[in-house]
Amino acid sequence: MMAKNSFTKKERLQNILYNEISLVILAVLVISIIAGVKAYYQTTSERIYVDRADIEAPVISLSTTTPGILNDVLVKEGQSILPNTVVAEVGGYSIESKTRGIIIHVQNTPGQFVTSRDAIAKMINPQQLRVVGHLDEDKGLRYVKVGQKVIFTVDAFGSKKYKGFVDEVSPSSHASDIVFSISDKREEKEFDVKVKFNPTEYPELKNGMSARMWIYK
Repeated sequence: MMAKNSFTKKERLQNILYNEISLVILAVLVISIIAGVKAYYQTTSERIYVDRADIEAPVISLSTTTPGILNDVLVKEGQSILPNTVVAEVGGYSIESKTRGIIIHVQNTPGQFVTSRDAIAKMINPQQLRVVGHLDEDKGLRYVKVGQKVIFTVDAFGSKKYKGFVDEVSPSSHASDIVFSISDKREEKEFDVKVKFNPTEYPELKNGMSARMWIYK
């Protein structure tokens, strides 16, 4: 009887110890979950997510100052050119580039009459590439300021992260692509947020690529 009672007492002690350990483990798990949720919301509250963005550079149009017949086009799309490169000849005049860049479009139609309104070629300067995000006015626009840190990804390169900073917030809006009916809420305006990065550091980034970005407050 004594052995049996002693064994039962031992089992009870083991059960109590097991329960206490289980409670400690449960408490640690709960604390970890709470801390994780808190950290998540703190992180998300400190940044603004922009789902729609693309890499762009200002387009430079090359045209003639004197109307005439387009005699020849001396460049092709994708070609890198230097300043003062002759890109086309109109009448007795040459059209030259004023800066280095990449040709992105050519109007290769010799024999056609052209004026100053006709872009014989279009080019961009890769050093002026920016990530342009399209942000609705109610999605945190009021928190966006010039100089804020930005992390962005480019669809063509998966989850690889790139760094930049807010260079400009457009002073005026343009309408979003969302169509609202009379019974729906008011149309939200969309603003462009331009992000500067170092093109030399990221030579794989090209004009027109789709991107996503996170702006840190």
